[in-house]
Amino acid sequence: MKKMFLSALFAIALHPVFAQLTSADVFKPEVPVTWLGIDYSQLRFIGSAAQWGDAGAITPDQIRDKYYQAWNDLVINEAKKYDVPAACKRSTVAYAQDVANKMNGTAKTDQLFSSDLNDFSRLTKDMVAAQVKKYNFAGNKGLGMMLMGEAMSKGKEASSYWVVYVDMDTKKVLVAERVEGKAGGFGFRNYWARSIMEVLKTAKGSFTDWKTAYAKAPVAVTPEPAAAPAQPVKKTKK
Repeated sequence: MKKMFLSALFAIALHPVFAQLTSADVFKPEVPVTWLGIDYSQLRFIGSAAQWGDAGAITPDQIRDKYYQAWNDLVINEAKKYDVPAACKRSTVAYAQDVANKMNGTAKTDQLFSSDLNDFSRLTKDMVAAQVKKYNFAGNKGLGMMLMGEAMSKGKEASSYWVVYVDMDTKKVLVAERVEGKAGGFGFRNYWARSIMEVLKTAKGSFTDWKTAYAKAPVAVTPEPAAAPAQPVKKTKK
């Protein structure tokens, strides 16, 4: 009886260790991936609205409500073209793009258009991690993958995105890498959708390099608390 109790206690103690994902799991083909969509809530359009063709004729709120959804839909409806499984080196992925769509639906648009060229690379890994903490994964568990839109630049004819892998159980970012993609095509939607396809292709081509880089990354070690200074020994009078 005692042996059975100790075995059960040992299993319970080990369970959290096995349940938590690490960056190494991102690069294991046997670990399932769920596609969470493209989060545009942090996006900046660099350049005046007049420079953006049909986008300049509508309000920023309409851009949010029309195009954010349209770009996410393209990834689902044209899955062979926007090849998410290939980007994460899986044969297939699950889809839960509503995670990003819900975030996009509440995105603030008062700073959507920007004249600051530095906004093309405005996000940091810490900012990405803080944004992920806000997500409602709606019961999804395990390893999630998504894109986080950073900027679209008319002058550069390119977009910048972050490729993000996250442990949905802990909301911990496991891998976050910034990637740029050239735009191209006819019409506002398709012109900027081209950069999504390019970003996914770059993610696929960079997968092995990222695996090597994260394998070499130093493991954070929590320092041991400093020992309390020794107290002087009081001598007693005889």
